[in-house]
Amino acid sequence: MSDSLVVCEVDPALKEKLRKFRFRKETDNAAIIMKVDKDRQMVVLEEEFQDISPEELKSELPERQPRFVVYSYKYVHEDGRVSYPLCFIFSSPVGCKPEQQMMYAGSKNRLVQTAELTKVFEIRTTDDLTEAWLREKLSFFR
Repeated sequence: MSDSLVVCEVDPALKEKLRKFRFRKETDNAAIIMKVDKDRQMVVLEEEFQDISPEELKSELPERQPRFVVYSYKYVHEDGRVSYPLCFIFSSPVGCKPEQQMMYAGSKNRLVQTAELTKVFEIRTTDDLTEAWLREKLSFFR
């Protein structure tokens, strides 16, 4: 591990929120948006949303700053089954500051492990976050 790679801790309050989010009973789409608090070198909660579509979520993400998102999505399979996958989306827009990119990139794996997620995706522009994009990504998980 290189000295320049900063791995931020996950805020204990955020860990608890992620644990509860994982076992939520609601059947609507929901999201937790997280950011890196540079001064504390910690991943913290930025905002939480209920009943939010991928397109609405896209409009909540900054266009020039990275963010982490855990998204609970109501996924209707082609055979009619319904599942509620938890997706980890790393929004890492082109054009953000290199040191910011490094802090987020260095902290991503720890956050994914903490949240115990397996559906991990990355977008390089917020425009990529659409329902069609998400359905295509999830189609690889049967």
